[in-house]
Amino acid sequence: MKYYVVSDTHGFYTLTIEALKEKGYFDYNGDKKIIICGDLLDRGKEPNELVNFTYEKMKNNELVFVRGNHEDLFLDLFDNFLKYYMYCSFPHHHQTNGTLASFYELAGEIGDTSDAGLEMLNNVKNNHFYNYIIPNSVNYFETKNYVFTHGWIPSEYNENNNKFEVLTDWRELDEKTWSDARWLNGMSYANLGAILDNKTIVCGHWHASWGHHYLENKNNEFGSEADYSPFYAKGIIAIDACTALSNQVNCIVIDDDELPNQ
Repeated sequence: MKYYVVSDTHGFYTLTIEALKEKGYFDYNGDKKIIICGDLLDRGKEPNELVNFTYEKMKNNELVFVRGNHEDLFLDLFDNFLKYYMYCSFPHHHQTNGTLASFYELAGEIGDTSDAGLEMLNNVKNNHFYNYIIPNSVNYFETKNYVFTHGWIPSEYNENNNKFEVLTDWRELDEKTWSDARWLNGMSYANLGAILDNKTIVCGHWHASWGHHYLENKNNEFGSEADYSPFYAKGIIAIDACTALSNQVNCIVIDDDELPNQ
């Protein structure tokens, strides 16, 4: 199977399609699948286009969506939307992270009525992002030689041997533990030794330029001289291109064997 892997697309539909085109996704006629390592929306101006594309591919079993921290933020906003809307006071993090803007885009045009907040909530409830993509997302996706996730696999510091380690039962851990792991900087954890012995972890969430700058001493972390290309090191490939700043989406192509029940 040929896997086309992107992450942190953040509502940038056109850039995502361009990245897939550049890597030959639309021209390849063999067995293939897209993997998105979380953070589908927020910040970009094309959330509906990206939702529709993702939904169609998922429905046809042509795309795996790994849940990111921005999906968690979206659900938090959805669950509390009427309360925030009633008091005209939305948490700062929902505004600065772009979650509120995406919510309004998915809600569509609403008239100026007393029930506007409820209409927006119902429209989002009927949107494929809320009722299909997020419910059918996974904490990780595993192939023979790779594990794909958002931030990192749940890990902790082991005082007995004075090192960071991936938790041995990571596949069976609860949703709260995985939700916390979605916020981790995978490059930092990999550098501290929290990697798998026999598989490479492919992750997003934290901009790859961080690894190039702090771990490879290259260029700047941000700006015109920053290197936003995928970061490769022992046990890890980090692919978040910080799209809102770099104006690019990283796409890597991996040939690997499927695992049963994945």
